[in-house]
Amino acid sequence: MLKEISFQINGKQEILKVESGELLLDVLRDRLKLTGVKRGCSVGECGACTVLVDGMPVDSCIYLAFWADGKDIVTVEGLAEDGNVSAMQQSFIDEGAIQCGFCTPGFVLSATALASKVKTYSRDEIRLALSGNLCRCTGYKKIVDAVEKDLKENR
Repeated sequence: MLKEISFQINGKQEILKVESGELLLDVLRDRLKLTGVKRGCSVGECGACTVLVDGMPVDSCIYLAFWADGKDIVTVEGLAEDGNVSAMQQSFIDEGAIQCGFCTPGFVLSATALASKVKTYSRDEIRLALSGNLCRCTGYKKIVDAVEKDLKENR
């Protein structure tokens, strides 16, 4: 059964008809061509498909598209402004926290949500906030370094 939904995606209004069981991940990647959203585990465990829904990190592989009706959604493509990467993205670049890049959009979005809160975080709190995102390349030191750098320099 098709349902018409309306939502903001990266600052742009979209109106789409979606199937009742259609996933937000599929709508974003296949219909809106926002390929920064990655399909990882497909069960909400790895965080590769993380997007921000009303500012909160969400696994789009287990989020039904019709739940997005009336919401504000941000993908990694929506973080750049005027062709410039966001401060958090720049911190990931500066700290060499990119690695293969597959998990990076999810990490950057989770870190962006963390940074949107007015609070000081310890490294353990940063690790906990990013615990829904998995990296299979190396360790998490450079990723935590990048988030810590952004929080120190841009908040």
